Amino acid sequence: MNCQTGSWGYYMPTSRTTVGDPLERIERLASENAVVIFSISGCCMCHAIKRLFCGMGVNPTVYELDEDPRGKDMEKALMRLLGTSSPAVPVVFIGGKLVGKMDRVMASHINGTLVPLLKEAGALWL
Repeated sequence: MNCQTGSWGYYMPTSRTTVGDPLERIERLASENAVVIFSISGCCMCHAIKRLFCGMGVNPTVYELDEDPRGKDMEKALMRLLGTSSPAVPVVFIGGKLVGKMDRVMASHINGTLVPLLKEAGALWL
């Protein structure tokens, strides 16, 4: 992966999965990789969070909800999971555990708890 070319990690097509409860689907997708970002391709905050992880040497798995036929249902499920009525992206899971939206990820980065989370999940080795 080359971060300078605009590649953010592994983009996974979400349409290959079976139809079911969006929350169960989110939990399953989030548990399949060390770092998972639920994103919308044109979102500037999503771009910033992908850039943060890329700059740290992490290759997140990115699910672009606007490119999935069931993305709206997944976004609504993320909003319920987060307990918010505001747009739910970007949402980050590390080691299968919900970290949260941009504010939580940035707070973890600033206070020094993000790197240990990434190391524990196997996303960072240094």
